[in-house]
Amino acid sequence: MTDHRDLSFTAASTLARLEREGPVRLTLLAAAEGVAQPSMTQLVQRLERQDLVMRVGDAVDGRVTLVAVTDAGREVLAARRRSRDARLADLMAGLPADDQRALTAAMRVVAPLVRRMLTDTAPPAPLPERPDTGSNR
Repeated sequence: MTDHRDLSFTAASTLARLEREGPVRLTLLAAAEGVAQPSMTQLVQRLERQDLVMRVGDAVDGRVTLVAVTDAGREVLAARRRSRDARLADLMAGLPADDQRALTAAMRVVAPLVRRMLTDTAPPAPLPERPDTGSNR
């Protein structure tokens, strides 16, 4: 199996999106990842050569080609997650007990907010305008 430690953030993000959301058109994938279509085309070609993604026909419209994550792509993501989790566990183990408890308590509050933020498709509310203080500072 190819060594995928050098997988870029965009490549990993793209694989994770495909794993989460299923097969998608390349144009929509580029827009969702915030990259230009030619850049996504190149990325998908590299990921195809590594057997991490594949192109599949759309069951609804046979003229359309979708990009899908492969089993090898899923395994790369799982390995990256295991590695990240192990690293985090090592870092946590090095903290004093009081800091570990404080961080655990904070995560109980933060984790649901982060999950909601990641799944919320509504656009963010505009920031409130700052009151004019009359100063030029």
